[in-house]
Amino acid sequence: MSQAVGGPDRSFLAEVKDAVTPRATLLVVGVLALHLLFIASYVGALHDPRPKDVPFGVVAAGAAAERTVTRLERLPGEPLDPRTVADRATARKQILERKIDGALVVDPAGTTDTLLVATGGGRVLATTLEALTARAAKSEGRTVRTVDVAPADTGDANGLSSFYVTVGWCVGGYLCASIMTISAGAARSTPRRAVIRLVAMALVALVGGLGGALIVGPVLGALPGSFPALWGLGALIIFAVGAATLACQALFGLAGIGLVILIVVILGNPSAGGALPPPLLPPFWKAIGPALPPGAGTWAARSIAYFEGNAVTAALLVLSAWAVAGTAITLLATAWRTRRAAA
Repeated sequence: MSQAVGGPDRSFLAEVKDAVTPRATLLVVGVLALHLLFIASYVGALHDPRPKDVPFGVVAAGAAAERTVTRLERLPGEPLDPRTVADRATARKQILERKIDGALVVDPAGTTDTLLVATGGGRVLATTLEALTARAAKSEGRTVRTVDVAPADTGDANGLSSFYVTVGWCVGGYLCASIMTISAGAARSTPRRAVIRLVAMALVALVGGLGGALIVGPVLGALPGSFPALWGLGALIIFAVGAATLACQALFGLAGIGLVILIVVILGNPSAGGALPPPLLPPFWKAIGPALPPGAGTWAARSIAYFEGNAVTAALLVLSAWAVAGTAITLLATAWRTRRAAA
């Protein structure tokens, strides 16, 4: 009588081969690589915040302007990129237009200067500017008082709600797209099914964008600003990430999900400017953040909430590019795979 599979005469190595298939091994190795990249990316981006070349205005009369700019340029580590600004009103306008992150207004008749900041753009950055200018003023025997020209809402104490809602919209995008593909089988996509999934993704984006805008707006009061604008932004983020996910899956099958996690979660979230605004991030994360959906979405959400909707064009173009490219690649890759299978 032959022994049953898994009987006592089977070697341990044979049992291992049956229990751990080559495909399972590759998936485990992939997950291991992703979680190590996750740790490296988040800790690398956020463990040692240092300001570098923060756009900063200086309002002063005559020679005092040049002297103050020179003094700020010579701060150790070059944390500020100072430039003269005509007057206080212009400095405030440039902050609201997101051209500069703060400004120092020098009082020619006294020893107390005024620092203009915007905690809506990130409380950590505002606090950093306060510390830098206070230290520089102390060396000159002066003091600094702070005026917040775009304060974070009381329901958004740390200025992080824009980041959190953006992350939620991104998660909704790639999870919905992944579920639609996995539930039907990653290898069974056709051009017609690709169109159906993209249309379904658009509907999900409209509903998810509305839900997120309702939660952070009327329900929790976490973000001020235009409700329709936040709704539209949320819908665009969800569809952009969802379309990119469908494109990755059309090209690489289920492995495309891992690629999306790498792009959106591992690289996108720590570089988004949420916990640390862009000027405080290391060069690599500061460079890639604006080109990825979490970074573009966080910037646009903050602009809508606190900066009168200024400086959103570049971020919206980035998100639109992800949406258009994801749609095009999904349709083209699916059509190519279908023709190849038929041939």
